[in-house]
Amino acid sequence: MGPVFMAAGIAVFGAEHLVGPRALMQLVPAWMPGRLFWAYFVGFALLAAAVSFVVMRYVRWSATLLGVMFILFVLMIHAPNVVANPRNRFLWTVALRELAFAGGAWALAGGRLAIAARFLLAIPLVFFGVEHFLHPEFVPGVPLSKVMPAWVPMRAAWGYVTGAFLVGGGLLLAVRRSRLAVACLGLVVTLLVLLLYLPILAIANPAELTEALNYVGDTLLFAGAVLCMAGSLPRRNR
Repeated sequence: MGPVFMAAGIAVFGAEHLVGPRALMQLVPAWMPGRLFWAYFVGFALLAAAVSFVVMRYVRWSATLLGVMFILFVLMIHAPNVVANPRNRFLWTVALRELAFAGGAWALAGGRLAIAARFLLAIPLVFFGVEHFLHPEFVPGVPLSKVMPAWVPMRAAWGYVTGAFLVGGGLLLAVRRSRLAVACLGLVVTLLVLLLYLPILAIANPAELTEALNYVGDTLLFAGAVLCMAGSLPRRNR
């Protein structure tokens, strides 16, 4: 399900680029000409990759280029933001999230890129896990700025449990290439989408709808990246 989940996530963001390009063009560096063009270009690129992953055609090319695009986002947009505001943990989270997405795409592409993909994903996993232990009051998965809704029971426990899986999965991915551990982590993140983010989307009012949909797409893409990594790891014989 990794490629399907990645396709669903990038399709959400691709459609958002085409629906609201003038808002998203503000993220394009000011020194780049044709900022509106690039907002549309990224939208079409994301949708093209989503179609490729669903029909399983030209996957190596589309996954390779998708990973390159996410890394370019980090180098051109997020890394400068981090340098300018190094104490802002959310800027670090966004930058590492894009690296994790790149890792998932390159894991799907396979070949030599899968080696780099392990560390592109493992480092963000450990960072996200630590953030969950430090700030369990935020919704788990990718540790962004949304506070856990009041209707969720045992709110802090969600953060601590997710943090433990993220740290454990990241460390095992880095040192042992544990297929089972990474697959279990992918299952955990998938359950977060089903049990937490989809209900948040279902009860969101119109003003909150776009944000809630973004969180669903974001976490589903994260789950897909983890599952694609699990699928790329070698099976170990008993």
